[in-house]
Amino acid sequence: MNEIKVTLPDGSQRPLPAGSSIFDLAASIGAGLAKAAIAGKIDGNLVDLNTKLADGAKVEIITEKSPEALEIIRHSTSHLMAQAVKALFPQAKVTIGPAIETGFYYDFDVDHPFTPEDLEKIEAKMRELAKADLKIERSELTSAQAIELFKKMGEDYKVELIEDLGADRVSLYTQGDFADLCRGPHLPKTSFCKAFKLTSIAGAYWRGDEKRPMLQRVYGTAFADKKELDAYLERIEEAKKRDHRKLGKELDLFSFNDEVGAGLVIWHPKGAMLRTILEDFERKEHLKRGYDIVLGPQILKTELWQRSGHYENYRENMYFTTVDEQGYGVKPMNCLAHMMIYRSQLRSYRDLPLRYFELGTVHRHERAGVLHGLLRVRGFTQDDAHILCTPDQLDAEIKGVIQFVTEVMGIFGFEFEMELSTRPEKSIGSDDAWELATAALLNALKDSGRPYEINEGDGAFYGPKIDIKLRDALDRRWQCATIQCDFTLPERFDLTYVDADGEKKRPVMVHRVILGAIERFIGVLIEHFAGNFPTWLAPVQATVLTVTDNQIPYAQAAFDKLRAAGVRVQKDFRNEKLGFKIREAQLQKIPYMLVVGDKEVEGGLLAPRFRDGKNLDAMTPEQFIAFIENEVKTYK
Repeated sequence: MNEIKVTLPDGSQRPLPAGSSIFDLAASIGAGLAKAAIAGKIDGNLVDLNTKLADGAKVEIITEKSPEALEIIRHSTSHLMAQAVKALFPQAKVTIGPAIETGFYYDFDVDHPFTPEDLEKIEAKMRELAKADLKIERSELTSAQAIELFKKMGEDYKVELIEDLGADRVSLYTQGDFADLCRGPHLPKTSFCKAFKLTSIAGAYWRGDEKRPMLQRVYGTAFADKKELDAYLERIEEAKKRDHRKLGKELDLFSFNDEVGAGLVIWHPKGAMLRTILEDFERKEHLKRGYDIVLGPQILKTELWQRSGHYENYRENMYFTTVDEQGYGVKPMNCLAHMMIYRSQLRSYRDLPLRYFELGTVHRHERAGVLHGLLRVRGFTQDDAHILCTPDQLDAEIKGVIQFVTEVMGIFGFEFEMELSTRPEKSIGSDDAWELATAALLNALKDSGRPYEINEGDGAFYGPKIDIKLRDALDRRWQCATIQCDFTLPERFDLTYVDADGEKKRPVMVHRVILGAIERFIGVLIEHFAGNFPTWLAPVQATVLTVTDNQIPYAQAAFDKLRAAGVRVQKDFRNEKLGFKIREAQLQKIPYMLVVGDKEVEGGLLAPRFRDGKNLDAMTPEQFIAFIENEVKTYK
């Protein structure tokens, strides 16, 4: 065959000489496309640009503007980084280097930890290698050949990976004197890596196992052009300013203490007030939607955790203790007590749905390496609820939770995305139960009219779930709300209701959280608002500032009125300059400063000033109280 025909995305067919590659196809369409092409798709599968085409193939050319491009650019840049590390530190052993949502990383086994100065050297070497315009070439070897090759290179980790793959053949990518095990695809040349930056260093255990070697993980990011990279780096700098750990200390919200224990939060007065505001908001929103508030114990007998499947599938994340020779598990979840409440009496179909809500404090054994401020802790409180309903009610209940999430996130100003996480390898329950649960969540997602993605194999061990990811002010994603559909635990705990026909039937249980872990959500809020909480949420809403000592009696009386009316107010009557007091209040990100000078005393007024420097019209204490009440009522 001297000629082949391939089909383009628009359905048109294009003839090409036999043996043509994707690059040849791009060149036949135009010089501009050939220059922009970085990879391709054949029958839906991503491949390298020099991959040969077969007759009848459906082909798409990937350019820097394609959705798939960024991952290819970042993965290729991770290989470029590994090549630079090997050039500078020949004794380093390479492990894995994937593309991730924010860029890429690569893990290295080295004798000494990398330093910031090392990062600068590595990045400079990367630029040198990129400028060298090295071809990135794919080859295939038998696993035995690849093992022999990497053994000669002293790359023990690569040998382990190939042995664990158990494949007959593997693919390698070579650029200059550097070779790496990889499925690909990759950029055609190192010069296509144009805009990258190494960002940080961290420790990481090989394959996440604390018993395996500690590696040095180098993080970086890459984009198609420098403009995108610069914009990202600006967001990173802004994120550092918004870091909830930094702001939590500056605003005196919370702390951690090694004497107390890792991952255990100590809430200071203003942080505890912020929590209280959120929790009161949660109770009000749940009560008006037909939820009953319940409360379960912190520890439950080990036998209950065995019956639920937690002991078998989740015990490595749990804490256990013994009291009077009886084993107990500290609860990592709230569902067991809620099922015991349901079982406490005979239920009729007329009683359903039942919606049990608990601000339940739980404890989970998170590894020390993953603890991160409020975002990953060992003790936290969830806005947990379990809905027990008939199968016929399930669709409406799931949709009701999605609507609940939509309304609440609108109050906080969050957009969000949804994904369906399906059955994991480690799970309990029958295939039929999982199919019913997955179908119920999928139908509700489809009917919601919102876009969603499928996350294969990441469901809870007892049922599939909808994960809801918030987008914050810096366009970062945060996992908070979740909706899980469970046919299995009602079976294990023999939950029943009497149906209209007098027969006992099995209810379905929906596990769900709206904000998720209160600690995590507060961490997200701090970074989203950069500590500038809206008035309704601010732990301190206003501070009364005197100009001189002469105004203290009036200012104290005004302060007392505001506090008695429920305004969260503080005072600063120190003998300091007014500008100094205002600056301190601004640093504490208090929404309103109420200035009291001689003129305000004479007129029985307060002079409000917003934290951004804007002055409001003078008003009486009573008028300011009404003003704050309206801001709280409208969630401003």
